[in-house]
Amino acid sequence: MQSNDVKTAAGRAARSRIPADAPLAIEASGLEKTFRIPTHRVDSLKERVVRPFSAREYRILRALDGVSFDVRRGEFFGIVGRNGSGKSTLLKCLASIYRADAGTIRMAGRLAPFIELGVGFNPELTGRENIVLNGVMMGLSRSETKRRLDSILAFAELEEFGDLKLKNYSSGMLVRLAFSLMIQVDADVLLIDEVLAVGDAAFQQKCADAFHDMKAEGKTIILVTHAMDTVRTYCDRAMLVDDGVLKMIGDPTEVGDQYLRLNFERSTSASGRPAVETDEARLREIWIESPSGARGAPIEQGEGLVVGVELDILSDLPQASVGFLLTDVDGVGISQFGTLLDSEPGAQVTPAGSRVTVRARMDTPLVAGRYFLHLGVSRGGQGAGTALYAHNAVDFVVYGGRQQSGGMVAIDHQIEISVERADPG
Repeated sequence: MQSNDVKTAAGRAARSRIPADAPLAIEASGLEKTFRIPTHRVDSLKERVVRPFSAREYRILRALDGVSFDVRRGEFFGIVGRNGSGKSTLLKCLASIYRADAGTIRMAGRLAPFIELGVGFNPELTGRENIVLNGVMMGLSRSETKRRLDSILAFAELEEFGDLKLKNYSSGMLVRLAFSLMIQVDADVLLIDEVLAVGDAAFQQKCADAFHDMKAEGKTIILVTHAMDTVRTYCDRAMLVDDGVLKMIGDPTEVGDQYLRLNFERSTSASGRPAVETDEARLREIWIESPSGARGAPIEQGEGLVVGVELDILSDLPQASVGFLLTDVDGVGISQFGTLLDSEPGAQVTPAGSRVTVRARMDTPLVAGRYFLHLGVSRGGQGAGTALYAHNAVDFVVYGGRQQSGGMVAIDHQIEISVERADPG
């Protein structure tokens, strides 16, 4: 059943342009869906004879576990989650492609599902013929579809290819045609699964404009996507699904941040490579901590982090120091910092047999991405040089929702503009 850790964020509902008392377009309650996954695949008659009961061996996959939510009429509602979390299964239940094992779905208005662009196209028919065929399947009359045919081809930028068979279309041409047909459907509720990254930059802007128009027209749109910028830009509310359970519903920015946190927390190693050793020093361990002390957790943009290092000194090191070099994934240096290894006043030598622990706190005004820290231990004085060096000693991931136009760091800034207009006289 549904987890108790669902967060509603009801106090932030003011962000939504949809009144709280607007009529419901979708009401889902207690949805459950399971699949039986065979544990052994039988591909031949011989296998069926030798293992007659293997086809009955299966495991249960619980794709949805007591999911409940509602969507108001005219709302742009996002559904996010990691791969395999159950969000596409949920969309297919809403579209009646799957029948839920338990729970109820109530929907007001005409529904148009767009689970995968291009499904239903016939490669042996021309672009024009496919538009007419799929337009009728989506609920338009034949005459209405033909009337809109030229505008569909024009939006897809395929006017010259309308009489070409679809089997000769490129993949980009196919998705442009499918998206152009989709936005022509006169439906009250649209169910859309990952279709916004269509075509080149210019066509993506046309898609964005089309979604703004649909939103302005008051259509109810349910969008499943991995693009958090899309969720923040379009959605009035969003919900996070993980392992078939509704985890959070409410403000799109907060849901997007929680999705990123959940998505990255399993992709970062808890520590760097251990036991890098020379005759003078041994790197026992190096790790990254979040401000809460969690090792290996992804770092939220701007929250800072702690680098932990444990060293064994194997021979006397005069005026020893430890240094770090921060680089991006391409090895481009971003920052360098360090300190003397022995903090005792007047200390000139870190003696052999010492165990040294270093904790370096640093800010992270970094754009989202993966970063590496390189570690060096140096000796000073007459024998100056490097006692130990660990390349790519540890890596970490920074995630965040700030809009970025490029670069390496996200610099807080304020811009003021003053314009003195010329006197028209």
